[in-house]
Formats: sequence, structure tokens, C-alpha cells
Amino acid sequence: MNFTSAHGKVVKVTGDVDEAMRVALEIDEDVVVDEATNKKLLRKIDLYLLPLICLLYAFQFMDKTTTSYAAVMGFKEDFNMVGDMYSWCGTSFYLGYLAFEFPANAILQRFPLAKATALFIVAWGIILCLHAAPKNYAGIITLRTILGILESAVTPAMVIFTSQWYKAEEQFLRTALWFSCNGLGIIIGGAIAFGVASHDAHYSIEAWKVLFIVTGLMTIAVGILFYVHMPDNPSKAWFLSPREKKMVVERIRTNQQGFGNRHFKPHQFKEAMLDANTWLYFFFGIASNIPNGALTNFGSILLNSDFGYSSKDSLLMNMPCGAVEFVGCILFAASHSFIPHRMAISLTAMAIALAASCMLAFADAKNVRLAGYYLMYVYPVTTICALSCFASNAAGHTKKITTNAVFLIGYCVGNIVGPQTFISNQAPSYTGGKISFVVCDCVTLVLIAATYFNYWYSNKKKEKDLLIMKDGKFSNIENHEFADMTDKENPYFRYRL
Repeated sequence: MNFTSAHGKVVKVTGDVDEAMRVALEIDEDVVVDEATNKKLLRKIDLYLLPLICLLYAFQFMDKTTTSYAAVMGFKEDFNMVGDMYSWCGTSFYLGYLAFEFPANAILQRFPLAKATALFIVAWGIILCLHAAPKNYAGIITLRTILGILESAVTPAMVIFTSQWYKAEEQFLRTALWFSCNGLGIIIGGAIAFGVASHDAHYSIEAWKVLFIVTGLMTIAVGILFYVHMPDNPSKAWFLSPREKKMVVERIRTNQQGFGNRHFKPHQFKEAMLDANTWLYFFFGIASNIPNGALTNFGSILLNSDFGYSSKDSLLMNMPCGAVEFVGCILFAASHSFIPHRMAISLTAMAIALAASCMLAFADAKNVRLAGYYLMYVYPVTTICALSCFASNAAGHTKKITTNAVFLIGYCVGNIVGPQTFISNQAPSYTGGKISFVVCDCVTLVLIAATYFNYWYSNKKKEKDLLIMKDGKFSNIENHEFADMTDKENPYFRYRL
């Protein structure tokens, strides 16, 4: 069936619809989700899904930061790293991530989501354990690249899970909950690294190798648990009754999208590539993640060299960063209950991060610089906002994964560049790297504001278009919310600010 948009464009609604359509067609009139039932069902979904997703995200960030901890435990010396050789340990990870981003998204679309994600997790846990094996620098660079390839599936998978299970107004807080567990990853990783470093005399191998093996085995365990526990979509949830599965579909009807579609749709790919929002997020991904790439790989080193903490103390002093990220991100997301626009929250968090980066780069007092270093870790709120926007504001499954992939390519580029801003001959203060934080934060602030305006303007335009539409056929399409239309094709779709 076709309908004509306000601008005369013919939109084709085919039988190749969202996977939620099958459940939607089975919904009886007696399936009503009242307020009490909605809260009960939401609590059940949170209880069964969020703890494992949060644990996974904590571990994946912990795995990324293992090189930062290992660097102050003899890792650099054992591989005779000089100049920018250590920087390439961080850059090579994101080169692998970058190269495999589109293939990873294609795999997640084509195969059962939870099972494919679990296999990626187990494989990267194995690769992390193998970091203890190489005898030369080339070997460790190869493993870092493979690790990036395998971890490229995690964030897009979490975005899809969030969009499958939660209403658009619930997605910002849930995204914040699992993404903020990066902070838990910093705390857990720092504690493990400190414990390992404190008992290095008791091991038959180097302490940093023990660190990689321990974190790798923990990741494998989470991957196995993910395979057993996580359903591929709500219609396959082992913990829901048949009636509850229908209620989940009814709950997310207002999202104007469903669970997903396993077929690649070229017209949705084209729309994503021509959408201004896609490219705003691409450049946002670059600008916001240059500081991330630098801090992930040089955080412990900066505390050791610039602030003067010992190798062991620098592992402990990095842990408050995780606490700031974990608590700060959740508090900012919780403010969504009285600040209706998450983009406004994102702008506020970015302004604080910019002030913090200025403190780190330009303050003379050590305590002020240290406070700036810690406060910078509220910047993930901006990424949380972006990821929740992909879940709620990019409709059409092919368009969603394409938009997500383009952003993550920008994310990779930023993280590739980030470690290179810390130049070895600028040690111990790494002035150039700190100034790059300030510049990138300014650019990120402008990009968030531009995206905010674009969403607002697009909603105004959609309201006008809906008023002038003369063809009323669209309103007769049953369950149009699950027809796998894009946000631009669906005249009733509104962007969540």
C-alpha cells in the first residue's frame, strides 16, 4: 500500500515490516496496558535485562582501559616502547573498531541479536587473555586491532536492545544507566589492577599479564551468561508470558517503531546518508571522543607523570573518575523528570566538561587541575544523549543501524586521533593534549546546539506537513507504527528533544 506525503512523494508501505508486526496482529482488544500494569511490566523488564547489560558495559570499558593500567605496571618497558609506540596501542584498537563497524552492524541485523552479541563478547574475552602471550610489539598491536574489531558490536547492540524494550521517554534514563557503568568499569579495573600490582612478587609471570588474563576470563563469563539469559527480542523473552509479550508491543507502539527488521533496505540507507542529523552526529563523534581516546589510554600516565603520584597510587587516584561518571551521568539523566529536553541536559553537561577541561589545561594549582581532571568525566552524558537519540529518533531499522554505524565511525576516528594528541616529548605535562580537550569541547558544544535546533525545526515542519496532507489513506494502515518506515516517511513520527 502507498500514500502520498505533503510534498507529493509516494511512500511505499510493503509487507516487509518490523518483527513486532506479527505480535501486534495477535493483540486482542482485552490487552490494555493501564498505568499500574505498565509500571509492573517495566519493573520486570528492568530487573531481568538491566543488571546484565550494565555489567557487560562495565566490563567492555574495563577491557579498553587495561592498557592504561598495564602501562604503569611494566607493560611499556617489557615491549621496549619509545616515542609514540604506546599511543599506537590505543589507536590500533580503534582502527579495528573502525574497519569492522559496518560489518558488525550488518551481522547484528541479519542474525539473532543476543546470540550474535554473546559470541562477540566471548571472542573478545579470549583475545584479551591472549594479550599475555605476545613476545614482541607487533603481536600486541595485532591483538589490540582484533580486540577493536570484536568490541565494535557492543554499543550498537545495546542501542537496539534499548529501542526494542523501552518507550522513547524511558530510553534516556536506561541508556544512562548502562552507559554510566563505564564508570564502574574504571573503578573495578582500577581495583583489580591495584590488587594485582600489590602482589606482583607472588606471580610466576609479569603482573600486567595477570591483569589481562583476569579481565579476559571475567569477560568470557559475562558472554556465556549473556548467551543463556538475553532474549533476541521481546517476542522471544523466556521470562514473559504470551500476554506480557503482547503488552510489551503495545507499550512501545508510541515509539512509531518496533523490534527490528533483518532485511537491508537500500532506500533507508540512502536516507540515513542524506540526513543532516547523521553527519552532525558523525562530527560530534569525532570531537567528543578525541578527549576520550586520550584519557582512556593516558589517564593513569597523566596522574603518574603530571600530578606526581606513584605507579600504584595513580591506579587508585584514577578510580574517582569512575565514580564521577557513574553518579554524574545517572543524576543528569534523572533530571529528565523535570527538565523535559534531554538535549538541554546534554548542553549543560558539555558546558561543565568544557569548564573542567579549562581547569585541567590552564590552572596552576595542582588541586584545581585534579578537580578539572575528575569533573571532565561528566562529558559521557552527551554521548548518552546521542545513543538514546539513535534509539528513539532514527526510525526504520536499516536507517537506525546506519546512523548508529556512521556515529561510531566518528567515535573511532576521535579515539584514533586522541592518543596521538599526547606527544612523548611534551611529557610530563602533555600540554598539547590538554589544550586539545578544550578545543574539542568547544566544537562539541556547538554541534549539540545545532542538533537540538535541527530536531526542533524538523518537528515544526512535520506539524505543518501533516496539516496540508490531502490524502487520508495513511490513517487507514493498520499498525502503521510497525511498518518499518523511517522517521521522515512516517508523518506521525516526532523527534524526541
